[in-house]
Amino acid sequence: MDGRGRALDNIFVERLWRSVKYEDIYLKGYATPAELHCGLKEYFLLFNIERPHQSLCYSTPDKVYRTACGGGAGIVDKYKKLNKLTEELKVKEGQRLSAA
Repeated sequence: MDGRGRALDNIFVERLWRSVKYEDIYLKGYATPAELHCGLKEYFLLFNIERPHQSLCYSTPDKVYRTACGGGAGIVDKYKKLNKLTEELKVKEGQRLSAA
């Protein structure tokens, strides 16, 4: 790796941990690792299931993941269409598709 663009690679994780720290850890000030574990578990359930996110058109990450619409899910759909088109072209050309 040459290190180019590495700040952009980490931006999503850095933003997540910023939210975790400012919205949960700093406010509650956990005393033990067991309390921290339980608190983070509750926070991530809230973050993923109940809390709507602006970047996901005010939907929850859980809903976007399960329905595969919104966020980056369109990319997967684009490739499915592209792969289907490629397979149709191969069939028209008379090529045999592999089972893998």
